[in-house]
Amino acid sequence: MSAFFSSIWWLVVALGVLVTFHEFGHFWVARRCGVKVLRFSVGFGKALWKRRAKDGTEYVIAAIPLGGYVKMLDEREGDVPEHQLHMAFNRKPVLQRIAIVAAGPLANLLLAFMLLWAMFVIGRPDYASVVGTATGIAAQADLHPRDRVLAVGNRATPTWSELGMALSVAALDRQPVSLQIKRPNGSEITRTLPLQKLPEQLDELRALGQIGLIPRHMLVPPLVGSVREGTPAWGKLAEGDRITAIDASPVSSFEDIAPLVAALGERGGPGMVEVERDGERLAVELTPEQLPAGDGKPPHWILGVAAAAPTPVPHDAMLRFGPAAAIPAALRETRYQSKQLVDMLKRAFSGRVSVENTVSGPVTIARAANAFAERGPAWFLNFLALLSVSLALINLLPIPVLDGGHLLYYLIELVIRRPVSEQVMAVGQYIGLAIIAGLMGLAFYNDIIHLMS
Repeated sequence: MSAFFSSIWWLVVALGVLVTFHEFGHFWVARRCGVKVLRFSVGFGKALWKRRAKDGTEYVIAAIPLGGYVKMLDEREGDVPEHQLHMAFNRKPVLQRIAIVAAGPLANLLLAFMLLWAMFVIGRPDYASVVGTATGIAAQADLHPRDRVLAVGNRATPTWSELGMALSVAALDRQPVSLQIKRPNGSEITRTLPLQKLPEQLDELRALGQIGLIPRHMLVPPLVGSVREGTPAWGKLAEGDRITAIDASPVSSFEDIAPLVAALGERGGPGMVEVERDGERLAVELTPEQLPAGDGKPPHWILGVAAAAPTPVPHDAMLRFGPAAAIPAALRETRYQSKQLVDMLKRAFSGRVSVENTVSGPVTIARAANAFAERGPAWFLNFLALLSVSLALINLLPIPVLDGGHLLYYLIELVIRRPVSEQVMAVGQYIGLAIIAGLMGLAFYNDIIHLMS
């Protein structure tokens, strides 16, 4: 239950920050253009708090924190006294109206830059972009354990998060991508990852697994958690033993054990299993046992040991810049996130990615906000920045009722040299509302599917 309330809290915080900044962009530019602002509301519905300023603007915090609005003096929405006509939004030149409408999304892009700058200055703890195991397509590209991936294409990957995101996005296009790799001996090479060999039914949320990459920090340490009675290891290995080698082959993770045991079993006869126990090195002679797998699968070889319960792995990398260096880094990251979101929308409209993983509702956003907040302030700032970029670009879509729809009307006005008729705008409003309602329904549906899965 605590996770439920935490998710609600961080959703309110996230939307409160993003919506306030978005609406402040409209508000600030409107005031600079001489437009009278009647109300600045964060949220919809019943007012929880409100205050009227000396200039007549009413500031409101409302009960439903899923948006907000700036209400301006406008003849289309009510009678305007003659002495205030010069302050009406609809009386302003079209370029000023464009500036006022565009200010909201631009404010979100500015906020994303500021959040990313703060994230870089604080420092985001992460894991190094070091390969743990490489199979399948990754092995075909000549990746090996302990390789550090420095870049994917033109995208530098100082941490595993950058590497994971870059490869996940590249996998969607199924095009070969170059990797800059640093070997354990310090040499640097370039290899091509053949992503065109990925299966047609790509699981977009598990792309790295289908590529064949497991990061070093996710490897299970080769610690014995339990020994099954009656198996070859029973009475010879004990809970807490660290397996260091099998038949003279070194073991660095629990994932190394199964193939080495299988090789030992196929060779026949006993082999030496080396372990560390209470600070001492021991060598135990064991002969693997072959067990039938069933369901038509081939039999497998076992020693009879199970892994110890995993423990949290400490971070071994930090994404951090000084205040000055963080400025260009934040600009690059804002531009990168914007481009990736635009490309993702293109993929969704073209059917190359499923809308199930593209459109998310408040439940998914709340859960993500809580998860990022638990990882620390830098991670939450990173999440807010991505959400701010998303809000900016989605608002720029040419859908009536969104900022992009209004901008479309004003661009048409620039071309035809007269305002779009109220009838056309009314029809557009209905179409826009229908589209938004459909997207909201899809978002809630996806939320339910994610919860059920």
